[in-house]
Formats: sequence, C-alpha cells, structure tokens
Amino acid sequence: MVLEYILKMNGTEHIFWIFYVINLILSAIAYQLGFAKKLPVLKNMIVYILLMIGTFVVTIFSTVMRMPTVECLVIIIFVLGIYRFRLHRERKNREDVQESSS
Repeated sequence: MVLEYILKMNGTEHIFWIFYVINLILSAIAYQLGFAKKLPVLKNMIVYILLMIGTFVVTIFSTVMRMPTVECLVIIIFVLGIYRFRLHRERKNREDVQESSS
C-alpha cells in the first residue's frame, strides 16, 4: 500500500533510499518505545549503527521483495505506544495510591 503510493508520487528513481529513510525512522521510534535503555554514548552509537545496517537489509525486503515492512513498523509503533501509555498510567495510579495511603 505504501509502496504503490510512493511509487505514484515519486517514481522509481530514488525509491530504495526513500524507503530506507522511512524504515530507519520507524525502526528508531520502535526501538525507543520498546527496547531502549539508558546507555553510554558510545554504546548508543553502536546500537544505532547496527540499526542502520539492519534497516538496510529490511529495506531490501521492502522494495525488492515487496514485503509490507513499513506497514508492519507502523503497527508495531502503534502497539508499543499503547503499551507505554498504559504502563505510564498504571505507574502513575500506583504512585497515587501509595501517596494517599501514606
């Protein structure tokens, strides 16, 4: 669905790099929502470099094999966002209960 839309809007000249940037941004958001921990700067850079390399491979699947990776990443971000929101709300409610019982 996204592939056809981008092809229609931009043509085929830079389709791989357009999808690479989209996949990289969505992968970084998914990483931040679901898996990121506080790391030192050098380790964080290594993680993002490896994310860039992995995204290159994922982009090959997305453009050459026409797999719906962008759509899957959007769904992953949506689910992780809901999870984080509910976790935040639950922690806040737990803190409020502890404060009121003290």
